[in-house]
Amino acid sequence: MAQEKRKPRTVEDVLPPDGGWGWMIVAGCFMVTVCTRAVTRCISIFFVEFQMHFGHDYSGTAWIHSIVDCTTMLCAPLGSFIGNRFSCRVAVILGGLLASTGLVLSSLATSLEYLYLTLGVLTGVGFALCYTPAIAMVGVYFSERKALAYGIAMSGSGIGTFILAPVVQLLIDYYSWRGALLILGGFASNLCVCGAVLRPIIRKEDVDEARPLPVDSECGYNIKAPLEKLPHDKAESKRCSSSSSSSSSSSSSTSSSSSLRCFQSLHEYRFLLMPDFMVLAGSFLFLANGCSLPFVYLVPYALDVGVSHRQAAFLMSILGVIDIVGNITFGWLTDRRWLKQHRNLCYIFALGMEGLCCLFLPLLRSFALLVPFSVLYGYFDGAYVALIPVVTSDVVGTPYLSSALGVVYFLHAIPYLLSPPIGGWLVDTTGTYTATFFLSGFSLISSSLLLCTVAMIRRCQRCLHRDAPGAQLPLDDPCDSKQPDFYITKNKDMMITDTAPTS
Repeated sequence: MAQEKRKPRTVEDVLPPDGGWGWMIVAGCFMVTVCTRAVTRCISIFFVEFQMHFGHDYSGTAWIHSIVDCTTMLCAPLGSFIGNRFSCRVAVILGGLLASTGLVLSSLATSLEYLYLTLGVLTGVGFALCYTPAIAMVGVYFSERKALAYGIAMSGSGIGTFILAPVVQLLIDYYSWRGALLILGGFASNLCVCGAVLRPIIRKEDVDEARPLPVDSECGYNIKAPLEKLPHDKAESKRCSSSSSSSSSSSSSTSSSSSLRCFQSLHEYRFLLMPDFMVLAGSFLFLANGCSLPFVYLVPYALDVGVSHRQAAFLMSILGVIDIVGNITFGWLTDRRWLKQHRNLCYIFALGMEGLCCLFLPLLRSFALLVPFSVLYGYFDGAYVALIPVVTSDVVGTPYLSSALGVVYFLHAIPYLLSPPIGGWLVDTTGTYTATFFLSGFSLISSSLLLCTVAMIRRCQRCLHRDAPGAQLPLDDPCDSKQPDFYITKNKDMMITDTAPTS
């Protein structure tokens, strides 16, 4: 009697396609970033309108932008959870409905507290359900050209800001801020269309069982043994399946699926214990504390120094279009063979330069001087934003990317919530924007210095270890001993099945 044997697994069978429908995934993620991050940035254009209509000070009005950003990042793990348990399509379509509803209801606002709930919480939750799953899907479809794909996808925030900033100002001029919010609500409903584009990546010859996903091919890992044959997971497998073990074939199948579910739940957030991820998480806290302040206060600062409303909105447009250049050029450059292993240094450099731009901003008191700031800040902002998913993937590995991005954006939540009101309080207290922009600059530089210090310590340790007599050289590949050997998932958007019985 012929016995069923599994085909030998090769890397080519399971590697991400690096093209094909993947470019449609990039286009979908691009539109998601337009409808989420660009719309969030354009909320600062409503800043003066809200302040005049409701009669609140800077810090009170700044809470709107803070709550949107905070809720988007705070609920990022929820977006990852829905994307992993159901599908990225479900998460993005549901998020689009919530975001559109929140913006439409905001057009009916009668108080600032009403806007906190509708524009801040409801719209923010909708953006959270869309943002993380869409970004994670790009990492599933791309490996060798991952940085370029992310650069194009993340450039949506820049292009969207460039187009939406003057459009939103025109909408406010013609239809008031209520009409502008109503139209933005209709625009945000396009997130549902973006969700429909996120087609699951499923390749199969026989739908018998899911195969493990390989690790990122950039790190050169081979496919390891399947889960049930790993010795270090035997005890856990027995413990998870003991209640359903039986001699019958149906009971054996139930036991196997129970083992996989138990393994997934135990290892889904295993990356949290990685030292490199802990350092990266600390740098994200400093980053989030500083990066949102220029977007919130650039337009009010420009108006304060005598720039017209149209020119102030145009500064946001310039920042947005140069953001695109930073997204794509840094993504393309860091995909080159000679820079791929130095992505972390490129990310550190972009953060440091962005911080320096903020420190010099209080010296720029005319439209002609604020244009170079928008160019430089927009370029380096686009550069580091495109590298966040790539650097995170290099640290934790592609299999953990969706969950890791949920944690990464979750870490942005509290700083996003607190930094704009703190910046507004500094403006109310000092009467100038200098302290606010200094807070932004020093936070960004601190994020850069933290990563740079750790990188230098690691390099010194490798040099000392190499000079020690009889010492074995440590692995230089940052992917070694960090990424898992395999990952089994029930996520419909990440499942790859390709098994065929042979006699």
